[in-house]
Amino acid sequence: MILTAIIFLLLILKVWDGIKNNETLLIFANILLFANLVCGFIGNTDGAIFSGMYHTNGLIALEKNILNLGTFIICLMAYDWLQNNKHLLEFFILLLCTLLGMQFMISSNNFLMFFLGLELSSIPLAALANYDLDRLKSSESGVKMILSSAFASAIMLFGISMLYGTTGTLNFDEMAPVLKTGNLQLLSFIFVFAGFAFKLSAVPFHLWTADVYEGAPAPVTAYLSVISKASIVFIFVTVLFKLFAVYSGMWYNMLYLTILLTITIGNLFAIRQDNIKRFLAFSSISQVGYILLGISSGTSMGTSSAIFFLIVYTFSNLGAFGVISLVSARANKDCISDYKGFYKNNPYLSWIIAICLFSLAGIPPTAGFFGKMFLVTAGAAKGNYILVTVAVMNMVVSLFYYLRVVKAIFIDKNDKPIQNVIGSISVKIALAICMIGVVTTGFAGGLFDYILAAVGK
Repeated sequence: MILTAIIFLLLILKVWDGIKNNETLLIFANILLFANLVCGFIGNTDGAIFSGMYHTNGLIALEKNILNLGTFIICLMAYDWLQNNKHLLEFFILLLCTLLGMQFMISSNNFLMFFLGLELSSIPLAALANYDLDRLKSSESGVKMILSSAFASAIMLFGISMLYGTTGTLNFDEMAPVLKTGNLQLLSFIFVFAGFAFKLSAVPFHLWTADVYEGAPAPVTAYLSVISKASIVFIFVTVLFKLFAVYSGMWYNMLYLTILLTITIGNLFAIRQDNIKRFLAFSSISQVGYILLGISSGTSMGTSSAIFFLIVYTFSNLGAFGVISLVSARANKDCISDYKGFYKNNPYLSWIIAICLFSLAGIPPTAGFFGKMFLVTAGAAKGNYILVTVAVMNMVVSLFYYLRVVKAIFIDKNDKPIQNVIGSISVKIALAICMIGVVTTGFAGGLFDYILAAVGK
């Protein structure tokens, strides 16, 4: 309700057109987002409305708060980029519409509510990918996003329609008991699984990811990489464990193959990239593989590990994207080769991006190490040590390409390195939040215990 109120308020501001100063609008919008974040921790109770189509509990509230926090950080980081943009309010309206759709999706207990939330979160994202109207690559990104998303949604919707035809209901609680291992229902499940795999950028449904990430503005890329993926993971876990538990043997085998392909191909293609947004795109594909590894255990430990890792991933990835977004806005540099000698004029930003990359690689004592340790431990619960061994070996491969960026920043010589990049106070606050999260989250044992207790309920 608060998000909806903020969206309407921003719409009124846009129609009124009384505030011309972008800085005033940015500060006002960020204050509203901060208020939304704070309110997300207040007055949460378990319950359901609309005949059980929409429900909430402590775990769902936590998941929504993770999305609220990530969105707030991204908007703080986008301050310098949006400062001189004439479509400022449209950015916030579209962004909050996607966030609202994700929250509907996470709280859905019915395929109709789920699909409405999915489309509400997907269509504005395509518009955001095309937000830089004067850049051809941004337009290409938007077109690829909307076409690919429509194709994946159609596949998923076809599977949902067959499930409805064979069970007579769209409600998760009513559908689960009547699902059987019939061929038509199995085919329906495969279609739904493929739709989720596309939204997660899991191999072989990942082909859209790098092009969209490269063409979209850096803050939008960060949103796609972190917030969009996290929301899909949250509902994916619910659908797998609550609705399709009868197919657990089948979806474990599907996840097994998907994990192997996703981690390996994501890593191998990340090695070859020079554009830093494409590099992080394939890095995010690989990270999805590790999240699926934790989920594959089918246990509360696996779900808790995935949620904990997504919190860590939010801080780590947004910290890296914060620096990239600032450099892109101030210096118009987007390639890894451009970052050679970056440390010479920007020591603080260099250390921020290096620590975030260390966390993404899983190097101790950063939070990323603990996140991946929990995921691998949960994945080993099935006793499939081949899968775990491949995942751990790929961590070594990822270490190579993350350190390649660090090497360019600190060691490689450059006659004309990027000049001193000075960010606004808003960007500095966002980067400080990410640094605190990366350094402290891994040692916050109470956080993991809280997630595990919430999942157990």
